[in-house]
Amino acid sequence: QVHFVESGGDLVQPGGSLRLFCSVSGFSLDDYAIGWFRQAPGKERESVGCIASRDGDVYYSESVKGRFTIDRDKTKNTVFLQMDNLRPEDTGVYYCQGDQVTGLPLTQCLVVSTQDFDSWGPGTRVTVSS
Repeated sequence: QVHFVESGGDLVQPGGSLRLFCSVSGFSLDDYAIGWFRQAPGKERESVGCIASRDGDVYYSESVKGRFTIDRDKTKNTVFLQMDNLRPEDTGVYYCQGDQVTGLPLTQCLVVSTQDFDSWGPGTRVTVSS
């Protein structure tokens, strides 16, 4: 069975950094594209970025490009979201999800980033405030 468990959320001041963790089980990161998503209070969930399977190409939303970095450790079945220069508008609950999608890395991430997943984990809360 496929599982995604997010952790690492915290309260941080504007300009600070935080590293989120997505622990996965039931599949190999070589086979799944993994997306990071967030939901701010009163807003719909949005895609933050994605790491494709195999070569691990990464893609980011414009709002986080240059500040957030996605990487992974396949030996630990973990995908990371490094968040730097955090802003109050980054506040929200962060989730990871993924799927086994074929095709070029960009195609994989476009599919995962817009997919209507049946269920979501509890997420991890990030609050950026002074």
